[in-house]
Amino acid sequence: MSGIRLARIVDDRVRELAAAFADEGFSLYLVGGSVRDALLGRAVSDLDFTTDARPDEIERIGSEWASSIFTAGKEFGTIGLVRDGQTYEVTTFRSEMYRDDSRNPVVSFSNSLEEDLSRRDFTVNAMALRIPPDDAEDPEMIDPHGGLTDLTGRLLRTPQDPEVLFSDDPLRMLRLFRFMSTLEFDPDPEALAAVRAMSPRLSIISRERIRTELDKLIVGPGVVAALTELVVSGLADEFIPEVPALAVEQDPIHRHKDVLEHSIIVTAQADAHLDEPRLVVRLAALLHDIGKPATREYVKGGVTFHHHEVVGARMARKRLKELRYPKDIVEDVSKLVFLHMRPHTFKMGWSDSAVRRYVRDASPLVDELNSLVRADVTTGNERRARQISRRIDELEERIEILQQQEELDALRPPIDGNQVMEYLGIPPSRTVGDIMDMLLERRIEEGPYSEEDAFAMLDDWSDRQERSDQS
Repeated sequence: MSGIRLARIVDDRVRELAAAFADEGFSLYLVGGSVRDALLGRAVSDLDFTTDARPDEIERIGSEWASSIFTAGKEFGTIGLVRDGQTYEVTTFRSEMYRDDSRNPVVSFSNSLEEDLSRRDFTVNAMALRIPPDDAEDPEMIDPHGGLTDLTGRLLRTPQDPEVLFSDDPLRMLRLFRFMSTLEFDPDPEALAAVRAMSPRLSIISRERIRTELDKLIVGPGVVAALTELVVSGLADEFIPEVPALAVEQDPIHRHKDVLEHSIIVTAQADAHLDEPRLVVRLAALLHDIGKPATREYVKGGVTFHHHEVVGARMARKRLKELRYPKDIVEDVSKLVFLHMRPHTFKMGWSDSAVRRYVRDASPLVDELNSLVRADVTTGNERRARQISRRIDELEERIEILQQQEELDALRPPIDGNQVMEYLGIPPSRTVGDIMDMLLERRIEEGPYSEEDAFAMLDDWSDRQERSDQS
């Protein structure tokens, strides 16, 4: 079965590429995640190859075969080749390591495939497939570190001493948990022990590289086990310390679990009511309660965390900026954290204006917020869980009804700021913004109204200003 899967990606174009290298006296191997995913029956998008050719030679050979090439990774031995919309990354055999205080690896090229495979992170990524230049010969599997056995056993084990490999590239410690989540594999105990001993070394890795691994980890199907071990190992303290800090914060609502366990569970199910895993929603779920330690108060009968969503939104924004997230993700996640308690106030008596205000505040993340709120209910009290679920159902029904009636996605006054300035004869200023807020407030409270009504409001505003000036 594995041979059939591999044959699907060793097509005529791949053999043609291998022949181009063979004509110049070089070998070409499919390697790493491409081999692993093909054997697992997972989708393989970009294909990764390794070769004994040096980067200049890869570029020269590839330029004659590919429709376009990219050389951004040439310093590290990688040349990207694009043909018929498919990307093929070809990298020279190499070894790499980080100096004690460096954020970038020192790369040296090698003539040995075995050396190249031995410096890879895990045995399941340390397998190679030699590509013969013609179809008369079958591809040859090269597995010097028992990757096939570990693939069958769903085990993440390093091909060398984990302390050596994690020291050479500390990001591999985080990749251990990323693959736990994405592949749902178990970590080798020796690898976990090495992470616990070496976690502070992650500090030399750039925030951008850490963020990339976190993004993949958090949307994986095995996120619960991965996040749990990430915290237990101590590695989470090195780049997202607000999460392990939740472990000792007892939540009076979810008394059967601490806030950390609750947050991890919410993360796993945060986008269950959406069409696919969503990075923004899962990040918000992981961080939605990080304001609780700072807002904890002991009261008669338990503990409270008043306004933890406000504090948490501010903390989430700071942490995500530190991890170099794009501005839109920072703002969306912090908005979801800030609003995640809002739907819990929904009762049968919510007015249309309250629903409009909710949509205005949450837009364009209404669906994401509602999914997060549903996931936030991890109580063992089934009656209470059903009550909250029914409230969200009703809220969504009310939103849909008003959407059909009022186009809630375009919740704005009937006139804009330019019309306000022209009608009143005033320049751009804070006053114009205050007037627009006044017009929007009426739209929220009363629903749609006409331009004529809006201009009448401007007349009333002008009259009040004139009387105020005269008094």
